[in-house]
Amino acid sequence: MSIPPADCPAPAKKKSAASSTSQPVVEGMGPIPLDQGVAFRVWAPNADAVSVTGPFNDWDAVAHPLTREDNGTWYGVVPEANVGDEYKYHLRNGEAEFDRVDPRARKVVNSAGNGIVWVPKAGVGRTDFKAPTQDQLVIYEMHIGTFHAEKGKGPGSFASAIEKIPYLVDLGINAIEIMPIAEFAGDLSWGYNPAHPFAVESAYGGPEALQEFVRVAHENGIAVILDVVYNHFGPSDLSLWQFDGWSENGGGGIYFYNDWRAETPWGATRPDYGRGEVRSYIRDNARMWIADYGIDGLRWDMSLYIRTYRGNTDDPSDDAKEGWGLCQWINDELRAEFPGVITLAEDLRDSEWVVKPTGAGGAGFGAQWDAGFVHPVRETLVVAADEHRDLDKVVGALKSCYDGDAFKRVVYSESHDEVANGKARLPSEINPAEPDGYPSRKRSSLGAALVMTAPGIPMIFQGQEFLEDEWFRDEVPVDWTKLERFPGMHAFYRDLISLRRNSGGFSSGLGGQYVETHHVNHESKVIGYHRKRDGGPGDDVIVIVNLSTQPVLDYAVGVPSGGLWRVRLNSDSRAYSDDFSDHPAHDIEAVEEPRDGFAHHITTGIGPYSVLIFSQDAQT
Repeated sequence: MSIPPADCPAPAKKKSAASSTSQPVVEGMGPIPLDQGVAFRVWAPNADAVSVTGPFNDWDAVAHPLTREDNGTWYGVVPEANVGDEYKYHLRNGEAEFDRVDPRARKVVNSAGNGIVWVPKAGVGRTDFKAPTQDQLVIYEMHIGTFHAEKGKGPGSFASAIEKIPYLVDLGINAIEIMPIAEFAGDLSWGYNPAHPFAVESAYGGPEALQEFVRVAHENGIAVILDVVYNHFGPSDLSLWQFDGWSENGGGGIYFYNDWRAETPWGATRPDYGRGEVRSYIRDNARMWIADYGIDGLRWDMSLYIRTYRGNTDDPSDDAKEGWGLCQWINDELRAEFPGVITLAEDLRDSEWVVKPTGAGGAGFGAQWDAGFVHPVRETLVVAADEHRDLDKVVGALKSCYDGDAFKRVVYSESHDEVANGKARLPSEINPAEPDGYPSRKRSSLGAALVMTAPGIPMIFQGQEFLEDEWFRDEVPVDWTKLERFPGMHAFYRDLISLRRNSGGFSSGLGGQYVETHHVNHESKVIGYHRKRDGGPGDDVIVIVNLSTQPVLDYAVGVPSGGLWRVRLNSDSRAYSDDFSDHPAHDIEAVEEPRDGFAHHITTGIGPYSVLIFSQDAQT
């Protein structure tokens, strides 16, 4: 593919403007609370007049006019305004007059309502909490509206999600990735239609509730990653649209491209990445979530449509160089100001340039969702007949990495996209008629085992850990009764996560870069692979996966050293389900006899559609 160069400079810093009145002039955009009153600044370069209205002036459009500054912004102080007041801007362009919600409003009544003057609570933003490093992350993807909600009672909220934080701690999760929470049209949505990019969804509890959610997560050792949508805005309830009355070709005006470049799969609302004020708008938005809410990282929705116009990475003319430069600029700025910040891209084109450093010409993301893992793994698990299961696809998924770093990828078998849009949860894909049946439980658990034992950042989707089925919908809450119905599946995920995080001190290799698929038996459908960080007892891990409906007996697999190898997990155990066969697997002394390129091997049995994980006790 053609790689756009890093040739898009950041916009110049806004100059301080002088007011024609004696009002104090302060830096900043949007509402800026003062000791007395509130200052307002808004970018509207094509307006002929701008004023601010609210209950403080009985919504009078002439009471508080703003003064034009020399860079397209308008500024003024309203002594009567206070934090908590609703407000709007009244604009005039020629003979047209109209009201607009502040593009930088942090809080709104709702997606079609007024802005509200709001400031972050002191001391609740960026704290000394340190997120896990990428080699230690275990992510739980969450949709606030459906994660913990009562069916028929409206969407869930940050407050209801907080009630389940202890559950996530027990599960072993150390990072939550929440789907977008910028104010969207209506109360039910996936969140990928931001109407007010700076405001927090009112149906979820607004900005105060988000701050509390992050605070509680951090107190429990859990990082928070937020999905952000910069490839398009809206398209509905979008006050940014033709904000100051100007547009071309029927386009969106100052915040958007006004030609063919505006077109995206979600509407003609792609931001104008080449305009300095729009670039700063997006940069300030990204910074706000981290600085004011304490968010630990951002996951950019479909960055493909920021770095290209039509998603065609094979056509150099489709490269959106301004978008590529925007990604570089924001990633560099965030990393410089907030060391350790997590930046993820959903690009899904398996390009290592997305995660290469900006100095090398890359976009500078810390990691990206790995389509090269999820698609072959799901395809292998869903196919009905064992003879059609392609082990080479699994091997490729295990070994995939970007820029020579396994932890520059996020690996998963379910995500909001993979379980909707014509697709379903893995148990339902395996057997739509009986998603809680034996094959669905067995093979979907293999998917989880591959996720947690592959090099990379593992992620699961809400409810996956207790066999949630069907497909993701924003009006259907997670069915928590399944936790009671399938406690064994939940225990299996908890045990897997514990091993991935090396909670017992004998599986640190699962957090390492190294993987070697040293044993691949296409006839028996068995894969064995070696995982390590530095190697040695307590570090080396051997994973054996049986992708067949038939058990195997007295099966030999090579191991890197002699001594006792302990079974750390047997997914065929009846502890995970009463109808599993409990095929025996025991701690075993390695035999000094070459196998699979190693000088030693162990011999074990493996149940149908099962995984065994072996390691040795750490030496003291």
